[in-house]
Amino acid sequence: MRSHEIRRAFLDFFAEKGHKIEPSAPLVIKNDPTLMFTNAGMNQFKDYFLGNKPAPYKRVADTQKCLRVSGKHNDLEEVGIDTYHHTMFEMLGNWSFGDYFKKEALEWSWELLTKVYGLPPERMYVSVFGGDAKENLASDEDARNIWRTMVPDSQILDGSKKDNFWEMGETGPCGPCSEIHIDLRNADEVAATPGRDLVNNDHPQVVEIWNNVFMEFNRLSDGSLQRLPEQHVDTGMGFERLCMAIQGKQSNYDTDVFQPMIQFMGKRAGVTYGENIKTDIALRVLSDHIRAIAFTIADGQLPSNNKAGYVIRRILRRAVRYYYNFLNIREPFLHTLVPILAEQFADVFPELKAQEAFVARVIQEEEVSFLRTLETGLKRLDTMLEALKADSKNIIPGAEAFELFDTYGFPKDLTALIARENGLSIDETGFDASMQAQKTRSRKDSAVEAGDWQYLSDDDEVVFTGYDDTEAEATITRFRKVSAKGKTQYQLVLNRTPFYAESGGQLGDTGFITAETNGEKRSIRISDTKKENDLIIHISEDEGLDNWLPAYEGTVTATIDTGRRTAISSNHSATHLLHSALRKVLGNHIAQKGSLVSPDVLRFDFSHFSKVTAEELAEVEQIVNSKIRENILLEEQRYVPIDEARNMGATALFGEKYGSLVRVITFDKNYSVELCGGTHVPATGKIGSFKLLAESSVAAGVRRIEAVTAEGAEQYVNTGFAELAAVKDLLKNPADVVKAVEALLADRQRLSKVNELLQQEKLQEIKKSLLAGARKTGNTTVIIGRADLPSADAVKQLAFEIKEQHENLFLVIGAAADGKPNLSVMLSGEPLTERGMNASVIVRDLAKSINGGGGGQNFFASAGGKDVSGLDEALRKAEDFVAQLAG
Repeated sequence: MRSHEIRRAFLDFFAEKGHKIEPSAPLVIKNDPTLMFTNAGMNQFKDYFLGNKPAPYKRVADTQKCLRVSGKHNDLEEVGIDTYHHTMFEMLGNWSFGDYFKKEALEWSWELLTKVYGLPPERMYVSVFGGDAKENLASDEDARNIWRTMVPDSQILDGSKKDNFWEMGETGPCGPCSEIHIDLRNADEVAATPGRDLVNNDHPQVVEIWNNVFMEFNRLSDGSLQRLPEQHVDTGMGFERLCMAIQGKQSNYDTDVFQPMIQFMGKRAGVTYGENIKTDIALRVLSDHIRAIAFTIADGQLPSNNKAGYVIRRILRRAVRYYYNFLNIREPFLHTLVPILAEQFADVFPELKAQEAFVARVIQEEEVSFLRTLETGLKRLDTMLEALKADSKNIIPGAEAFELFDTYGFPKDLTALIARENGLSIDETGFDASMQAQKTRSRKDSAVEAGDWQYLSDDDEVVFTGYDDTEAEATITRFRKVSAKGKTQYQLVLNRTPFYAESGGQLGDTGFITAETNGEKRSIRISDTKKENDLIIHISEDEGLDNWLPAYEGTVTATIDTGRRTAISSNHSATHLLHSALRKVLGNHIAQKGSLVSPDVLRFDFSHFSKVTAEELAEVEQIVNSKIRENILLEEQRYVPIDEARNMGATALFGEKYGSLVRVITFDKNYSVELCGGTHVPATGKIGSFKLLAESSVAAGVRRIEAVTAEGAEQYVNTGFAELAAVKDLLKNPADVVKAVEALLADRQRLSKVNELLQQEKLQEIKKSLLAGARKTGNTTVIIGRADLPSADAVKQLAFEIKEQHENLFLVIGAAADGKPNLSVMLSGEPLTERGMNASVIVRDLAKSINGGGGGQNFFASAGGKDVSGLDEALRKAEDFVAQLAG
């Protein structure tokens, strides 16, 4: 069976068993602070397991894009080295939310594997949870007895808590699981060692292919287990491993999931897969990493230096290093794989095909940038090696090796390889210490301690009323205490709330929750509103709530800050008008790639590969303001079937997970129709006016527009007029302000040229004076003196001009400009070659006299400092180095 047939057979099998086939959720998770990426098929169904909301379907199946590159599930360093780990992978899964349980799940998994896929039953082993005394958990005899009806006892294994008790994280839904492993070795190997002895021992041909998890418990923050109100089934089958088993391959990478790409790359690099271990690993790394990179970008996460964006950038750079180092490819290459990938997954994950050109362009720009960084890093490493050799040292300090890793993306093994080629090594202990220190800082910065939810009501309903109301009577159903960065917060959940939770770029509402006890009112300030999965969480920093809340039994009044909401709604509606205006002016390729909607400003990121011209921006602004003046009434439609919304021409955002029913926001059906959950003005006239502030680049292929509306636009314009009036006043109210400023700039440029000529004259005078004081020590010309020039660049120019006149030179220049000292050292000829001197070493020693530091190359280096009075002492110390010339 081909891979697409294997996937289709799985989905058809469970559709026949009454399962609703769901589309994959995006790889990037937006409303769950515990995760950056979807790392398991169950992530999008987490709320159903937690009981936060009822499942719309009792039985669900899908194929889910997953990414495991950080945290507990981190396979990145194994990827490519072995033949079965991946960063991005597909997880085939079927779920039961309080419906069927162990019997059906296990029987259906066996039926599918043996009857539909035809895998040999005698080559498969199943495991059941063997119990755990510390947790007071018994072995899963129910699962064992079900398996006994299908397989002999010799193929049923007891599993430890580590292998057979599945947990989502440190807290959350969990339960015993039953894995299915398959032995893919040849007959001789099987005869020599039973497969059961190799299960869960990282053997590349004895692998787990399916895991049936039985969600029975909820892990609390104190480590205890609490039974869930309903029992659920959560299964996951690695698609790539399944294809390996069905297609009779010895590696995931030998299947048709990866081979088309591997063959394409091998041809481009002039290598054959299977002939060389180093190039094989490189081809596996590239074929895996391009999937993670491309699909994450398609789902809305651009490479960056923060959080999820940094993870993607790190994966991309790892891929570049592999083709640069092992395939000898020196130009951008990854982006050429996107069309192959997009075509391969067009039917199952169409979002990549729809954005093929955009994704390829983003990757290409990242490659170009990192290849430059790689070259810079190699130069930095060369400088390190020269300095070490000059100091007769043969070990690269761990901190410097870590700098190469952290700043330039050099892995430790690459630095070690280059060091060995130069007869050096690296301090691996120091490197590891620097790495650990960074991880500790990162954990400390992001550490959040959340207590368990304290339930005050059995009401699990969470109803958002904020589209219609700014105030609501409600009941507090649960709360918890959270500590982060030294601050204590309280998170409250209400059964009804007008507070909009931050989502889709729109900031969360602020306001108050008011309660009354014995005639006394308590007003709880809500500083923010967030969404965690589908819970609306009201955040307060009011003290003492953990004592007051459990004792309160009445209702509360939730009231939002209406002025702030109005400003946010104006900016949000303006982004819709802006989006359509950009498409009208720049073309239909424009797609939203991010936004920020606050009360003060709106920010809109969109796909476009060139700077938007001033004329285009003016046209966009004019269109938006004309739509505001038209006072178009808002047409809001709730609970629209997703297919009907698409037929209406509604714009949807890539990377968003839409349900079967959506909300459609329309401002003139011929102008702006979008899927949106945010708040909006009742008519565009309420926006008042729209003013563009800036247009810039934020990433490869992504531009950003910042703008203000309403009072913000009015204030911006008034401030501009006030500044113009002030400029006019300074210029004595000229008839033409522009011409007056142009004349000033012309005078400034003329005077700058005159100043430059004077500085050159001064430089030549100082040069003449220094040369007059030159002396010979052996064959070397020695010049040590002051040159108080206005900049370090001028001193450097002077040093290089003097170097041109002397073959063997020892030059030290001290300078002071604006009260800041500077030292420069220039060496040429014998001081470098025969005496082994190093300008960088010398300048660092001299810089101690001016309370400073510096460095550079072996022939020229400079240093700055804080103590001008130490310059003369530094120049005297330079004479100590002159003595080495005479030795």
